Amino acid sequence: MKLRIAILGTRGIPNHYGGFEHVSEYVSAGLVKKGHSVTVYNSHNHPYTKDLWKGVDIVHCHDPEYLIGTAGQFIYDFNCLMDARKRKFDVILLMGYTSSSIWWQLYPANSVIISNMDGLEWKRSKYSKPVQTFLKYAEKLAVKHSHFYISDSRVIKTYLKNTYQIDSRYIPYGADLFTDQERERFDKNGSLKEDYFLMMARMEPENNIETILDGFSTSSSPKRFKVLGNTGNKFGKFIRQKFKNDERIEFKGANFDTTTVRSLQNNSYLYFHGHSVGGTNPSLLEAMASEALIAAHDNPFNKSVLSADAFYFNNAAEVKQLVENVQRKDHECTMVKNNLQKIRYQFNWENIIEEYEEFILECYKSHNDEKAVSAGR
Repeated sequence: MKLRIAILGTRGIPNHYGGFEHVSEYVSAGLVKKGHSVTVYNSHNHPYTKDLWKGVDIVHCHDPEYLIGTAGQFIYDFNCLMDARKRKFDVILLMGYTSSSIWWQLYPANSVIISNMDGLEWKRSKYSKPVQTFLKYAEKLAVKHSHFYISDSRVIKTYLKNTYQIDSRYIPYGADLFTDQERERFDKNGSLKEDYFLMMARMEPENNIETILDGFSTSSSPKRFKVLGNTGNKFGKFIRQKFKNDERIEFKGANFDTTTVRSLQNNSYLYFHGHSVGGTNPSLLEAMASEALIAAHDNPFNKSVLSADAFYFNNAAEVKQLVENVQRKDHECTMVKNNLQKIRYQFNWENIIEEYEEFILECYKSHNDEKAVSAGR
């Protein structure tokens, strides 16, 4: 069965932003290879301006976020939904709910609505209390007005079951194994190998960037600390200003060249992952696939992925201790190898695309069977 599938709720593909764009890029191209017709909605500000990408149809919708801020996300989602209503998709895959679920009355009546439920957005500390309250409400709307659900973390799946008594399909993100070509490309800079610590994150408080850099800045380590991420927002500017006098800390800006990022991860002495809210994080999987030794914030999301194969921290003092004491010996090599096995067997894109296709087909059939039964009553 070949379906007409639309993916909404992202800024667009190829990925120039974050997690949902990352998975949408892989899944959309993978579903096209399996014979489905797939459309992804892109912000009109996205740097990719063509109407086709790897067989995926791209619809460019007006996105005024750059002009009016967060409110623009709601208008962008409205514009995407209004366009989708005209195209008679069999299935609409909504990536997240923060600015789309309020438009539930516009969901195309004859499309199967599948929502990827994101990672407890209302818990993010960057949001004020009123915004957190709204996001909890948006989450309820998404649950009520979607037909089926995806969780990218087992923690999210359990939360949805306990809170709303709904079943969701657990489908995580994936990553590609580090290739010999990537290894060869960076081995030319062998003198730089393992000479630095690394962190890659959006500049948001809940990513524990300040905690990590506080810990490093008070350490006696002679190594450098490279920070990948756009520091143009308010918090990013604060972080740059706070640590401007520590010459070991290098703010490298955002980098969406996958090969470069993976090589940096592979070559780092210790990769810090500070994300504390959300599901399975793509940059964490990329670090695992790139054979990085990982220090992660101590929370259920990270532990559900890494288990015993990482160092954990809760505060700056623990970061300082890791920076000054972590070695690269047999035990640490085993941790890296164990994480690589997880990528190979749990988090590889081929399996994940298969799971998305299987679930989408299952949802489509189930929904239409239910409609047929209702019509026959």
